[in-house]
Amino acid sequence: MAREGSLEAPTRHPIDWKSESFWDESACFQEMERIFDICHGCRRCVSLCGSFPTLFDLVDESPTLEMDGVKKEDYWKVVDQCYLCDLCYLTKCPYVPPHEWNLDFPHTMLRAKAIKFKKGEVKAGERFLASTDVHGQFAGIPIVVQAVNAINSTRAARKVMESTLGVDADAWLPELATQKFRSQAPEAKTHHGVNGERTPGKVVIYATCYINYNEPGIGMDLLRILDHNDIAYELVSKEKCCGMPKLELGDLDSVDENKKVNIPILARYAREGYAILSAVPSCTLMFKQELPLMYPDCADTQAVKEAMWDPFEYLMARKRDGLLKTEFTQGLGKVSYQVPCHGRVQNIGKKTEEMFKMLPDTSVHTIERCSGHAGTFGVKKAFHQQAMKIGKPVFKQMAAHKDGGLPDYISSDCPLGGHHIAQGFEVNGLGSPELQHPISLMAKAYGLK
Repeated sequence: MAREGSLEAPTRHPIDWKSESFWDESACFQEMERIFDICHGCRRCVSLCGSFPTLFDLVDESPTLEMDGVKKEDYWKVVDQCYLCDLCYLTKCPYVPPHEWNLDFPHTMLRAKAIKFKKGEVKAGERFLASTDVHGQFAGIPIVVQAVNAINSTRAARKVMESTLGVDADAWLPELATQKFRSQAPEAKTHHGVNGERTPGKVVIYATCYINYNEPGIGMDLLRILDHNDIAYELVSKEKCCGMPKLELGDLDSVDENKKVNIPILARYAREGYAILSAVPSCTLMFKQELPLMYPDCADTQAVKEAMWDPFEYLMARKRDGLLKTEFTQGLGKVSYQVPCHGRVQNIGKKTEEMFKMLPDTSVHTIERCSGHAGTFGVKKAFHQQAMKIGKPVFKQMAAHKDGGLPDYISSDCPLGGHHIAQGFEVNGLGSPELQHPISLMAKAYGLK
């Protein structure tokens, strides 16, 4: 008899993507059938994303009411709904390793996505949408960036993007920054930060595509906080996209190409004793989990994993070291804060919430549920309305602050998720509290802006 699940902490097996068996479609389908059958018998994950309701509907509408009645070609409907949030693995599933059933739903979906991509069945628009370094190259170019932003905001242009790239005409899209973060970041005021028991006194910033090309203000606020706390910092000398958008497509060759650029550089900082900070949870998770699982025998990749920090994880560790300034000059009132999926699965606890709770005259209302944005998933024509539906409980919970009424601010560590939430407020007529990233709110509380 199989033992009860969830009795031990989940462990993760390496992703064996370089083996021939990984790319065997029939073997992949066999594994999907095994896993889907277990999921069908459990159904604990039905509320997480579209994959599970899609799977269960397929079973319930089949002639046999079991997995053997589901057509193999319909498995792709389940795969396409998975956006690799990882919540099923780390928060719901009782049968993950070390359980003998060895169930890894997200990485099985990744395997299927990789096979689909290798077969050439991913559209050009989706591939372009995941090429953040490509469309970000226009950021910071005078006149050009203003023209691109103006054109992209017109209804006509959005309809063209919908028909050619598959980007929903109603989905929120980020503007390109008039000046890239990496080109405007000032030199640190402190060059010799004090090491703590848990934390190095010097950090290196992996800017991320989004902060560099779209919202450099978040990065600038992070630097202000580091300066204020006498932490030495510098920017990574050279970087490419972390690879998460490509991973979500199953484009593992592009993930490999980006890894070959990023990891040697980041590993040098790791070995020189830097903490590596990334202000976008998906990018942080890529270096903490996905790349280490893809390259379990690469010493550089494992070194980067150990040196990678979420900004609030690092700041709260500085506090435990007695090296964080806690004299805040401004309260924030009522804050409704959403913990993004890729922050939750880092197993660091609610560090952002912990820091919010240190602020005077501030009441934080924390929501732990998926916003529905999920990287590129939430902007695609095929999934945007579903993404808004997934996020609706989050929008409504955030609108009803625990202290009553609307919050003064809505916030999420995921910048894209935050804007998706703000659009959800607008679409559902929930009011218009100010959207601010937690890093920017913390800079405000310090009186730095």
